This record gives sequence, C-alpha cells and structure tokens, in this order.
Amino acid sequence: MARRAVIVDVVRSPFGRGRASGALAALHPVDLYARVLQALVARTGVDPALVEDVITGCVIQVGEQAANIGRQAVLAAGFPETVPAVTLDRKCGSAQQAMDFAAQGVIAGAYDLVIAGGVEMMSRVEMKSNRMGRDNLGPMLHARYPEGLVHQGISAELIAAKWDLSREELDEYAFRSHQHAVSARGIVAPDIVALEVDGRTVDMDEGPRPDTSPERLADLSPAFHSDAMAARFPEIGWRVTAGNASQVTDGAGAMLIAEESVAARLGLTPRAAVSGFAVTGDDPVMMLTGVIPATRKLSARCGHPVEEIDVFEVNEAFASVVLAWQRELRVPLERVNIFGGAIALGHPVGASGIRLTGNLLRALEETDGRFGLQTMCESGGMANATLIERL
Repeated sequence: MARRAVIVDVVRSPFGRGRASGALAALHPVDLYARVLQALVARTGVDPALVEDVITGCVIQVGEQAANIGRQAVLAAGFPETVPAVTLDRKCGSAQQAMDFAAQGVIAGAYDLVIAGGVEMMSRVEMKSNRMGRDNLGPMLHARYPEGLVHQGISAELIAAKWDLSREELDEYAFRSHQHAVSARGIVAPDIVALEVDGRTVDMDEGPRPDTSPERLADLSPAFHSDAMAARFPEIGWRVTAGNASQVTDGAGAMLIAEESVAARLGLTPRAAVSGFAVTGDDPVMMLTGVIPATRKLSARCGHPVEEIDVFEVNEAFASVVLAWQRELRVPLERVNIFGGAIALGHPVGASGIRLTGNLLRALEETDGRFGLQTMCESGGMANATLIERL
C-alpha cells in the first residue's frame, strides 16, 4: 500500500516588523522557534520523542541563527536529545522546501513522524550579513553574466515592465493584501501562538495596516531607482515601492507531518495530504518569475489543471510577481491569497512557507475546497510549488 504524507497541524508565531522596535525583536531566534515547536507538540498531543527529524528553513545562517538553528531550537524546546534536526536554505522558499523534504521523506519511508518549520529574525540578523562583505558569486558566475545580476527590486521592476503592470495596479493589489489580511484576522488566529515578550502578550501580526489606502500607497516613491539601472534597463517604469513589496519581518512556524496510517494509530486527525511537488529554475536576472513554470510543472505532474485547484497561495514578494503569475495562469484573483499575503503580513524569509501553508489550509476549510497550491519565488531565479489536498 502506498504511503501518504499528511499534515496534522500547522502553528506559527505572530509576525513582527523586522526592526529593533518590532514586536518580537527582543526574542532570540532560537527561543522564538523553540516556543513554536513547544506549541506544536502541545496542540497535537504528540510525544516529541516520536519525532524522527526536525527540518528547518533559515536563510541567514550566521550570528544568532548560525550552526544549525533547528537543532538548538529542538534542545531549547525541551525535546529529547535523541531528536535530530537539520537546517536548510532555499532562500524565500526555505520553509516550504522543509515541508516538501519532510513529506517526501514520509512517502519514501525514511520517516513516520517529522516536523517541518522555519525561522527568520530579520530585526536581529540582517539580510546579506552572511556574505561578510565578500563576493559570493565567484569569477565563473560573473563570466556567465558579465552585465551582472541584480537586486530583487530590479527584478520586480522588470516583471512589471514585461507584463505591462501599471503603478496603479501594483498599489491596488497591495491595498487588497492589507484589506484581506485585516478582515481575516479571526480566521487565521487559531494558527498563531501567543507569545510573552518583555511582559507584553503578542498575539497578532504587526504588519497589516487597516488605515492604508491606494492614495497613501500612491504617495510612496520608487524604492529601487538608480541611474545605472535606468541606463541598463530603459524599459523599467520605476513602479515598485515599499508599499507594493513584502515587509521585512520576524517570525517562525512549524507543522507536524506524519504517514497517514501512523497518524491514525496515534489518534491524530490530519487536516490535509501533501500530494505533489515541483521545483524549477528560471532566469536569475528576472529572478522572480519561477512561480509560473513551477505551477505549470506541478499541475502537469499531478494531472490537475489550474481550473481544478480551488485556492492558491502565491508569495507576495512583490505585487508584480503575483499579478504576472495570475496573467500567465489566468487564475481568477478571488482564488489567490484570499487572506492577504506578505505585502501585509510580512515575509520572514526562512519561515514564510509555513505561513502560506497555514493560510492555504484555512482557505480550503473556509471555502470547502479540496485542492490548494502554494508557490514561492526565490533568489537566484528559482521557485517551488506544492499541492495540498484537504482531508
């Protein structure tokens, strides 16, 4: 009989703004992730001694996030010392890749019970700090791309230009993200672990802005303009701002994945099965377009055209990414990111994949849908896509 990987439950921290004054900034990253792991086993009632691995996404593995943060968090959470952990980096898709590897391990028979998660404290461990001021590409990669790779913001601008997305469309989509996130707070609240931080209880995401508007968003200046990039890419219209891009954020999340018959034996009630996987590479200059071929690859592999998929989570790295994906796949926007996305909720890069899965499961449950697909663009021109089937 074929083995099936099922998601028993998903929990995450509130997401705090990734700056020194952010709601979670006083927490050490290990402690943040450890508290989420504790909440996951408490909520599911599973004996942590049965967990065969903890697969963790984290992008900037330096400083307080160095040296296999997954293992430090397992020990900090009080799990038995026999529980191992590994930490991986697939950029923004790290936590989603942790989920995929965990589910694939269950299907292959390597695990019966495994935790997948992710953590990123962007207020404490800054992006690019792991480069130590050095060239991380090397002569051979520079030789292949002699004009140079670019910042993701430039890639988002190139996408807006290629798909002829206006500034108004980008800002309107960003406004939608905040509206949906605010209105869905009660729906996603069960996924969020309330945390005590410096004597305060933090139980809500800090990013959504109920008072924003298209007019306020329109007042923001382009975030990535430079004379050098304008000369290299004259087609860019300079439409990407801090308002229609994802927020720098602190957060962590985790999910319990089990083999279906093992879940039944342990008295665990699964919420969904992880039914399909795809990962792809794409142009590293456009960089963020990989969600398009990844979705198509997964749809073809699983035999489910996009018309059969009830809801989608497409990470809102930038509004242009989601809108270009939507135009190419011709998916009605009312089936996409229905509880808001990273523009409003924030994007703790190593952990966002868990938040996407949590929202995807809630969306399937709220709409009585069966299939959900999540996909995430990644630095370097990659993307992964995962198919979820509600049980």
